[in-house]
Amino acid sequence: MQGGETLAHESIGAYSFLIGVIIAVIAGIAGSAIAVYAGAIGLILVILGLIVGFLNITDKETMPFLVAAVALMVAGSANLMIINTVIPMLGTVLQAILANIVVFIAPAAIIVGLKAIIAMAKNK
Repeated sequence: MQGGETLAHESIGAYSFLIGVIIAVIAGIAGSAIAVYAGAIGLILVILGLIVGFLNITDKETMPFLVAAVALMVAGSANLMIINTVIPMLGTVLQAILANIVVFIAPAAIIVGLKAIIAMAKNK
C-alpha cells in the first residue's frame, strides 16, 4: 500500500508542478487582461508551490532544486523591460512570466530548504 501512496504523491507533485508552470506562463502572457485575478492567481501559485515542495522534491533532488530555485529568483530581478525597446511588449511579457514563476517556486524552495535544515539537524 505504501508504494501506491508514494506513486499518488509523485503524481500529485508532478501535476502540481506542470499546472503551476502553465498558470505562470498563461498569466504572464495575459498580463493586464486578467489583472483583476492577480491575487487569486498568486494564491494558486503559492499553494501549488507548497504542494511541489512537500510532495515532488526528493532528498536526492534537494540541492539541484535549491540551486535552480535561487537561479530563478536571481533571474527574476533582471530588468527584462529593456527588451521592449527592440520588440514592444516582449520584455513586459517575459518579466511577468518570470515573476509568476518566482511566486510559484519560492514556496517550494522554502519547504525544501526547511526539510534540508531539519534533515541536517537530525544528522548531528
